[in-house]
Formats: sequence, structure tokens, C-alpha cells
Amino acid sequence: MTTSTHTGFDISRRRFLQGAGGFTFCIAIGTDGIRLISEAQASASRALNAWVRIAPDGVVTILSAGAEMGQGSMTSLPLIIAEEMDADWSKVAIEWAPADADVYGYEVGGRRSMVIAGSRAVMMYFDQLRVAGAQVRKVLLMNAAEKWSVTPASLRTEPGVVVDPVSGRRMSYGEIAGFGTVPAKLPTVDRSELKDRSQFRLIGRSVPRRDIPAKVNGTAQYAMDVRLPDMVYATARHSPVHGGEPESWNEDKVKSMRGVLGTTRLPDGVAVIADSLPHALAARGALEVAWKQGRAEGFDSEKALYETYVKVHADPSAKRQTLDSKGDAKAAFGSAAKVYKSEYRSDYGYHAQMEPVNAVARFNAAGDRVEVWEGTQAPDISRARIAKSLGFTPEQVTLHQCYMGGGFGRRTLGDYAAEAALIAREARRPVKLVWTREEDIAHGMFRPQSFQCLEAALDRDGKVAGWSHCVVGDGGVLLTSGIKIPYYQVPNQHIEARGVSHGVRLKHWRAVGHVFNVFAIESFVDEMAADQGMDPVEFRFQRMSISPRARAVFERAAQMSDWKAPRPDGRALGVSISERSGSLGAGVAEISLDRATGKIRVHKAWLAVDGGLVVQPAAAKANVESGIVYGLSSVLHERVTLKAGVVEQSNFHDYHLQRMSDMPEEMHVEFVDRDAAPSGLGEIGNPWVAAAVANAFYRLTGKRLRHMPFTPARVLETLRA
Repeated sequence: MTTSTHTGFDISRRRFLQGAGGFTFCIAIGTDGIRLISEAQASASRALNAWVRIAPDGVVTILSAGAEMGQGSMTSLPLIIAEEMDADWSKVAIEWAPADADVYGYEVGGRRSMVIAGSRAVMMYFDQLRVAGAQVRKVLLMNAAEKWSVTPASLRTEPGVVVDPVSGRRMSYGEIAGFGTVPAKLPTVDRSELKDRSQFRLIGRSVPRRDIPAKVNGTAQYAMDVRLPDMVYATARHSPVHGGEPESWNEDKVKSMRGVLGTTRLPDGVAVIADSLPHALAARGALEVAWKQGRAEGFDSEKALYETYVKVHADPSAKRQTLDSKGDAKAAFGSAAKVYKSEYRSDYGYHAQMEPVNAVARFNAAGDRVEVWEGTQAPDISRARIAKSLGFTPEQVTLHQCYMGGGFGRRTLGDYAAEAALIAREARRPVKLVWTREEDIAHGMFRPQSFQCLEAALDRDGKVAGWSHCVVGDGGVLLTSGIKIPYYQVPNQHIEARGVSHGVRLKHWRAVGHVFNVFAIESFVDEMAADQGMDPVEFRFQRMSISPRARAVFERAAQMSDWKAPRPDGRALGVSISERSGSLGAGVAEISLDRATGKIRVHKAWLAVDGGLVVQPAAAKANVESGIVYGLSSVLHERVTLKAGVVEQSNFHDYHLQRMSDMPEEMHVEFVDRDAAPSGLGEIGNPWVAAAVANAFYRLTGKRLRHMPFTPARVLETLRA
């Protein structure tokens, strides 16, 4: 069998430091921030690593810590460094950064992380990468100034070139790399020395994503593409009830099947090892496993939503967690001129990423080191999990980052990569592990389901003076993200969560709790506006103490959609706010309804987004449009249900997704310009969709949709009610 690891984005620290001559700029990240150091210093310490290399031929190699799953981070992050160092983008090569958060991680909560989730890659790395790029530029200027016997302040840079304006002399970065040195004491960079927005050559101007050519010509390496000498294949069957583990299975029968090399126990399943994937899949189908009882045994998701959660909400002694509290909500409700109350529900959601989870693992001859090829959103977490599962230290694990065919939050744990390593150790050969789609759904990690109760108090002037929101479900922060309303500055608020644990595997999912929390919040606001006989946008402006930033996105969305213009018969508009990862938006959906079948069709969508400085506008717009489509799919189709603790759906024939034929005819995305640092844009397209569709449905029918997703069956039931 041939070896195939045909990626240009596979680099070790040593290989980077031993580049073919020229400058190697090394980054030290510590309590004093991020700074450049010498190559000698970097070589002397594990905690120090290279980031930028300039070769004598002018090629600038920059490492990217941004996991690439189609959102463009692998291009955007190096571009930030290139901007501040004034690199010639056509001469920039990009390599994956090693899985070492101490060196390549951003700081969050007092620790360093490489997790790319919540669309935060640019947002979290922006400042430190700008400083690093500016520091590289300073060193280049210092070397050129010394060569020409002038002061660095008298020189300037153009892309890839240092220029002496007085004499007209020019020196390329490659020329400087041929003779220059990195001083032991590197120059500092004050924020005032960073480029002004008016000076940007790359930031704010779209460039082609670097991953696209490789994905088009087939050279992009996913873990699924990796082939190693003597490699075998594995697949797994996990406990159908989450939290269970295998007790026994028909090993002798399975091992007698064609091509099967053996089976092995996993913490919560059984893996089959074979000489080919088809043989492994056939053996998986023949597995007969006796399972120990799992934590989710007997769980009925629909019963929980309609009975258990309601009881928990009504129980005054139920354990609760206050998430936000302002003013005196109790007094506001006590003196209210009118009180509103509504309830909302949402089902579990599956990630449905295009590429089923998979990984390749190979041990060295001594068995004390392992290499793993994986497409992961969190190389540092995956590396640590692999190490823990094997009883290794992270230093014994080399993780080769690969592209991902979709992540959406699922690929941040490394659970399947750890399984691949365990199986490879058992097989004593390199192993490629591939989960089936059925396995990925049955043993999935879902967006939580939720029950929500909202109340609002209007004062004598008709303004919303009191706000109460309670969400019931499982998942902690997964359940509560997006529940706070800083964009509506209601003076008296009480927001809480009540947890109910079921043992169902839960995970971050594109915008997570924002999806169902914003659905409830914005549907509720629309209900109040309708009851008050007011336009929904004007109600937000006049009655909701809306923030100036939120008002700006609503004004832009109303303008984009021509909000007050008449619509064709059978169509209606709905509006909603959207919020995620520091970004704020407002969206409008135009829908129609087939009353015979209950099918809702979204024809047009408009979304205005305030995401601060947009580093790559074309990529950002594509991300937002992707979020809209993902949101439509989850709002109109997708649901996971469990009976007796077992997931009822098995593949895309019964876990329904948005089809091409259901796509909107038009999607319009505009960014509201604001002088602020970048915020996350990859998920802002999702949270607004549910409420906007539900609010448009009300304008068409006079009926309220209160349970997401809005499947045809639920729509027909609502129409009959």
C-alpha cells in the first residue's frame, strides 16, 4: 500500500525552524503578551515557536492556527500578519500551526486555546497577530536602515519591499532575508504604530481563499484521504442508549467473516478491524452486542418536553440558576398595566456535517508515540484527549491537522480520534477509523432540546418595563447561550435556567442555544407588538428600550427589505434580531404557505449585520449566507427524538434537511460599518431565522408557531387549532 499524505499544510516545529535560510521570526506568548524572539531562543525552549519565515527568494511562510472547515480561517489569520508586515500576498505560503496551545493559542478565561468554534477565529487572534506582523515589519526596516546607513523612521514599506523615499532605493524582503539578523532585543510595538484602517491593503478587501484550489483539484487532504503503508480499516458500533457500554458480543462469528482481523472494546462501544472498509462495515452489521444499561435508559424526549419540563418550571422548589438580573422585576410585574406570557419548545438537533467523523492513527515501533491525522476544530483538545485515552503525555502525540467537510461544533472533542488511537494500539498497525452516518446520528452529540417560558410587563406608557425568561432543559451553557438581551435595555429583568439531566450526549451546534432562545425572545416581542396593534419594528424602537447598535441593524434590514411595501398575495414578512459572538444583526424573511400540505417556503431573506471590522468581506458574506441556509434547515425540517433512550432517526431519509429545491430565491447580506474590532460572523446567519419565519407565519395566518422545527405536520396542527 502506498503512503499518501499529500498536503502542504503539515509542518513540524523543527522543520519550520530549519527552513532553507533567510529570516525566521519566532513568537513568544506569555503573561506579557505576544512578542518576537530570536531563532536561538525558540530552539532552546518548547514553549517558544516559529510563526513567520522569510526566505531569500522572497517567499513568506506564515503558520495558521485556524482550523479550516470551509469558513476561510486558514486564509484570514495569516492575512492579518501579512497586512501589518506589508507582505506581498502573492508570495505568502501558509502552513498549519502545530497543535500546541501554549504557543499558538489565543487567551480566553486565563488559559490558552486553539479551539475554532463560535466563529471566533479572527475575533480572538486579531490583535495579537497584528502586533506580530508589525513587529516583523520593524525588524525588516531596522535591517534595511543599517544597510543603507539611514534611520528606520526615514523608510517605508510597500508589499514585500522596503523603500527609501529620499534616494528611491528599494530592497525586497527576500534580499533583506539574505543578510539580515533578528536582534536579541526585539523592538516593541505600540498600538498607535499599527496601521490605520485607511492604510489597509489586504484587510477589508476580499482575496481568494487559499484552500479552494486544492479542494477543486483534489489535492486537499482530509483525514479520509490519508493512506499509510500496512494500514487497516475500522468502524464502530456504540451503545444505542447514550452512556451505555458493551458487556459481550459475538466475537467468534464476526472474526470468522471475510477480511475481518479482529474486534476491540471501546469505552462505550465495539470496533471492528478489517482489511478494507467494506469488510469492516459488513462485520459491523453482523455484530450482536449485549449492552450494560446507559444513563439515558428509558428516556422519552417528547414526553420530557411536554410533561417533565413543564413540571420542573412549575415547581417552586426546583433548582434554578440565575443568569441575569437587573432592577426589580418582581416590582415591575406587580405594578404592570399589562402582563404577557408565552411558552416555546424546540427539539434536539444533529450537526449533519457532510463528512462523517473519521481519523487515522499510527504508532511508532516502540509503541510510545502516536501520530494521528484528523480534521479537528480544536487540535489542542484532540491531542490532549488522545493522550489521556492512551495514558500518554501530549508530547507523545503528534497531531496532523486536516481539512474538514463541515464541523458546526461537532469536531471539537477528538473522541473519534482517541478511538482510532486505541484501535491502532490493539491492531499494532496503522488504522483508519470511519463512523457510518447511522452511527454518527445514533451516537450523536446534539443541540439541546428546550422548554421556555417568557413573561413581560408593560407600564402605563406601554413600554416593556419588566422581563422574565426561564429555560428548562439539559446542557448548561449549551442551553443558555443567547438568552440575555443587552440589545433590549429593559430596566427590570430576571433570566434563569432550570437543569434536567438525561444522559443524552450534547454538544456545541452552530450558534447553539441562540437558535431556540432568540426564537422565543423575538416571537414573544412580535406577539406583544401584534396585541398592541403596532408595527413590529416600531414596537422595538418605541417600547423595548432598544440599544443604538440594535436600532441601526433593524433600520438597515427594514431598508434592505423595503419592509412596509405591499407583498404579493399569499406572502408575508417577519422580522427578528440576530446575535452571536459579539456580532449583532436583524433579519427579514418573506414566506408563503401551502395550506394543503403545511409546507412553509422562504422565498427571500435579508440580513443586516454589525460585525465590526470585516477582514474578508466575500468570505464573511458566504459564511453568513451559509448560516441562513443552516438555520432554514433546522427551523423547517430537522429534529432528533428519542424513545426508550434510543435515537429514532437513522439517516437522511428520516432526519430531513433543507433541499436545493427549497432554497430561497434571494438572499441579501449587508454589513453595517462600525469602527470596532472584528466579532464572530460564521454563526450570526442562524439565530434570527426561526422567529422571522414564525412571525411571518402569524402575519399570513393569525396563528403562532411555538415549537421548532415547523414541520408540515406541526403547521397543519397549528392551522387546525
